[in-house]
Amino acid sequence: MNARRLTALDRFIDETQRALETVFGTPPAMRPNPGLAEPDVVLEGAERRHAAGLMRVNHVGEVCAQALYCGQAAVARDEATRAHLLEAAQEETDHLAWCADRLRELDDRPSLLNPLWYGGSYAIGVLAGLRGDGWNLGFVVETERQVEAHIDEHLQSLPPADARSRAILQVMKADEARHADNAEAAGARILPPPIPTLMAGASKLMKTIAYRV
Repeated sequence: MNARRLTALDRFIDETQRALETVFGTPPAMRPNPGLAEPDVVLEGAERRHAAGLMRVNHVGEVCAQALYCGQAAVARDEATRAHLLEAAQEETDHLAWCADRLRELDDRPSLLNPLWYGGSYAIGVLAGLRGDGWNLGFVVETERQVEAHIDEHLQSLPPADARSRAILQVMKADEARHADNAEAAGARILPPPIPTLMAGASKLMKTIAYRV
């Protein structure tokens, strides 16, 4: 039997469900949480709040990644590019679930502004995708390289005893590097200035707000 062809309404319903699950639900991870292999050391006071703030920022980053990749995939012209974006999005779902788990362990919560982060990132993803698949993939490369850099900052800033958060971030960093490498191999174009600078500025603003809210 032939596979059913998805209509525009089908895609809209699918995208809406994905958005609601990402922002308000608890999407399941396909891989085990790497933090569970580490001892669950109880952090107190300022260390716990700082670790939670960092993991909230990383959780927001994964909300944004879901929205960004789904927005890009929605307008991708080539099916291979679309498949690449959705595969990366699935791994980002693992990251999202792991960060949410760690926030619960730290007795804290995700950002209250997640609906705003998702909506803005989805719109950016659509705009990037409309430029064509080469630019679409170039946006993936630049996004992932910047995420790698901020994860490095967090690995240095985490409380020394927080081995669980560190284990999660190390796997996330490796995944982000692979996503960027795969996009480059698939024909990503280098984004012209001032786009990388604007992306870095928007990321810095998001991190500053999400750390607290």
